[in-house]
Amino acid sequence: MDINQKSINYLKALSAETVSHANSGHTGSAISGSPILYALFKDHLKFNPKDPKFLGRDRFVMSAGHVSALLYSTLHLFGYDISMDDLKKFRTCGSKTPGHPEYEPELGIETTTGPLGQGVANAVGMAIGETMLASRFNTKDLPIIDGYTYCYTGDGCLMEGVAVEACSLAGTLNLNKLILLYEDNNITIDGARTLANNDDTAKKFEAMGWNVLLVKNGDDYASCSKAIAAAKKSNKPTIIIFKTIIGIGTSKQGTSKVHAYPLPEEELKAFKATLGIETSFEIPADVYENANLSVQRNIAYNNAWISLLNRYKEKYPDKFKELSSLWKPKKINYQKILDNLLKEPAMAGRDYSSLVLNAVGSVNTAIVGGNADLIASTKAFIKDGGIYSKENRSGRTVCFGIREHAMGSVSNGLALYLGTPVFDSTFAMFANYMLPSLRMRSMMGLPIVSVLTHDSIDIGQDGPTHQPIETLPTLRTIPRYTVYRPATPAEVVAGYKQFLDNPKPTAMVLTKSKISNYPASTIENAERGGYVIHETAKNPEIIIFATGTDVSLAIEVANKLSVSTRVVSMPCESIFASQETAYKNKVLLKSAKLKVAIEASNDTLWYKYVGENGLIIGVNDYQTSGNGKEVYKNAGFDADKIANKINKLIKNV
Repeated sequence: MDINQKSINYLKALSAETVSHANSGHTGSAISGSPILYALFKDHLKFNPKDPKFLGRDRFVMSAGHVSALLYSTLHLFGYDISMDDLKKFRTCGSKTPGHPEYEPELGIETTTGPLGQGVANAVGMAIGETMLASRFNTKDLPIIDGYTYCYTGDGCLMEGVAVEACSLAGTLNLNKLILLYEDNNITIDGARTLANNDDTAKKFEAMGWNVLLVKNGDDYASCSKAIAAAKKSNKPTIIIFKTIIGIGTSKQGTSKVHAYPLPEEELKAFKATLGIETSFEIPADVYENANLSVQRNIAYNNAWISLLNRYKEKYPDKFKELSSLWKPKKINYQKILDNLLKEPAMAGRDYSSLVLNAVGSVNTAIVGGNADLIASTKAFIKDGGIYSKENRSGRTVCFGIREHAMGSVSNGLALYLGTPVFDSTFAMFANYMLPSLRMRSMMGLPIVSVLTHDSIDIGQDGPTHQPIETLPTLRTIPRYTVYRPATPAEVVAGYKQFLDNPKPTAMVLTKSKISNYPASTIENAERGGYVIHETAKNPEIIIFATGTDVSLAIEVANKLSVSTRVVSMPCESIFASQETAYKNKVLLKSAKLKVAIEASNDTLWYKYVGENGLIIGVNDYQTSGNGKEVYKNAGFDADKIANKINKLIKNV
C-alpha cells in the first residue's frame, strides 16, 4: 500500500478511536476529512512543532471545531506535543484535548473554535493581519512575511451568517493568501444539508470575488494536494470544495447518524478492518517516518526563514528594529494626553475617545482596528493611518461595513495574528451582534478594545431599537471581560491606559452627549474602577453610585438633597471589585443610611452595592423615540424627582 494512503488510513482509525474511547465526539467528518488535513500538513502547511510560534509560519484554523479528534490526531502525527495518552484523555477534564479546540499555539491550535463560522471569520482576520505586516515590513528582495492562512470548514460553518459576512469582506479585500478547505459532505445533524440550505456554494463564492476549485473525490489524497497547490497560485481568496462522504467506510456512512456517533467496539473493529488495521491507538514506524519528512522539511524552512530574517536585520536595521518593537511596551504620557483634552471645550465621550485613541496610536503604531460603517459616528479610527483596502494594505483602519457579527470575529483573528492591540467599533446596542465573538476573545484573552458609543437612552430620536438598555448588564456578565463606562475625560484616558498597560478584552462604552470634568476625577482615581467623585459635606449619610453620563445627574441630585451625600463614579465595576478591601471599604461608606444607584440600564448588579433596602434608578422597559433629554427625563432620570424620592426615603431610615 502507498505510504500516503497507509498514513491516511491510520489517521482515520486514530481519529475514530479517539472519539469511541471517549464515547463522545464527532466521528463522521473526523474520518471523511482525514485526506484533506493530511494533504495540507504533508505537502503544504509551513509549521514547526519544535518552534510552533515562529512568525513566518502559515496559520491553520479548524473552524469546524467539532472535528477536533481529527485535528488532535493530525497534530500528534506531525510531531506536536499531543501524545497517545492525550488522545485517550479526549474530552476529559484538564486534558490537552478538549471537546472543541482551545487556543494553544504551542500545540498548533491557533484559535478557539466550536461555535460554527467563528473560525472562518478568525481566518479572514489572520489573512488581513498577514497583509498588514507584509505591506509594512517586506522588501522586494527579502519578503519576511509570506504566510498563507488555511481554514477547514464544513457545511455548518458556511451556513452561519458570520462566515458569509466575513467571506464577503475577504472577497472585497482580495485576500489571495486565504484558502478555505470546505469538506462538503451535505450532511448536518438533522439530515441532508438541503433540508435547510440548497445554495450553490460555488456560484455564491464566485459572486463574492473568490476563486473556486472543486475536488470531486475528497477521499483521494493526490487530488486534495493538487487542489491546495493550485489555490496557492490564485490572485484571489480560494475556496476548495471537497466532495466527501461523511463517515466513509462505516456502516452509517453518508448519513446524519454518523455525525456525532462514537463507533461501538464491534463497529470500530469492523471499520478499522476495512482500512487494514488491527491495532489500537498505535501508529507504525513507517507512518511516523513519513510524517516526519514533512516536519524536517518545515524545520529546514524555519531555519531558512531565520537566515532570511538575519539578512533583513543586517540590510534594513531600522525596519527590523521597528518590527521587533511591535510587541514591546510603549511609554505613553497619559497625563499629558489628559492635560491636552482638558484644554478643549467640553465634548462627548466618543470625541474624547477619538482623541485618546489617536494620541496613543501615534506612539504605539502597532494599534490597528476597524469600524462597522460608523467612523463618522463612533469616531474610532486612526486619522493619519489610512483606510485598509486591497490597494492599501498599510491602512490602519478597516472598514468592515455593516457587519458587526463578522467584525468582532475578524478582529479576533487580527489580534491572534498580530499579537498587538486591536480596536473595533459600533453603537453599544449593536454589540449584541458581537456577543459570540466577545465570548471567544474573552476565553482567549485577546488584546482588543471595543469602542461602543451611543451608550444611553438619551440618544433619543433613534428610538428603543437603538437605546442600549440591556447592553451594559449583558457585557458585564461576560467572564474575563472589562467594561468601562467613562463619565469624565480622565476616565476615558484611564480606560485606554488600563487596556494598553494590560491588554485584554475590553469595552469602552461611550456617550454621544457631552461629559464634564470634575476635580476629583484623576487618572489615578479612575484606574481604581470606582472612586469618590463628589461629596456635599463630611460624614455623608447617603451614597450614590453612577456611571457615564448618569454621574453628572447623580451630582446634581446630591446637591439638591437635604442631607450630606457622597457620589461614587464607577467606570469599571469589575476593576473596583478587585481592589484591596481597605480601599473598597473607604469608598463604600458602610455607615451610609441609604445607598442609591443611578444608571440608565436594567442591571441588577447594583443591588450588590445598595442592598435590599437601597434604591436603584434604572430602566426596566423600552422607551420611546423623541428628544434625547426628554426621553431621559420621562424615564425617571430627573434630578428634582429623584431628589424628592430620596428625601422621603431618608426620613424613614
